[in-house]
Amino acid sequence: MNTAPRDLKKALKERYQIEFQVRSTPHVLYDLISTPSGFSEWFCDDVNVRGDEFAFIWEGEEEKAVCIGRKYQELIRFQWADDEDPGAFFELRIRVDPMTNDVALVVTDHAWPDDLESARMLWESQVATLLRVIGS
Repeated sequence: MNTAPRDLKKALKERYQIEFQVRSTPHVLYDLISTPSGFSEWFCDDVNVRGDEFAFIWEGEEEKAVCIGRKYQELIRFQWADDEDPGAFFELRIRVDPMTNDVALVVTDHAWPDDLESARMLWESQVATLLRVIGS
């Protein structure tokens, strides 16, 4: 499936972005951020996928998200099924610098202002695991 992200309602939560330099090819990185086997290496313990619904599992607890957009080797965007903010989403985007070919992973997410710092720290921890998996 190669669909552009669909338009969403304006989020109530605060949007933030974090960029991580990654020593990887876009192809390898995309597999890790878009497939069940890839996600289970760094993001969660396990994941079950049925169509566009991803059930991410951490320590036996399941959190469902719907894939609301993807572009092959560039981005994948999810919306948590139980999020009370219908405009909130999280996106994993691969950015390649046209001059240097350096690869970056750009995480876009939403959090309530009081939770912003802990949300950033969680992504930093998760992506640190991803970088270890890649050997970056």
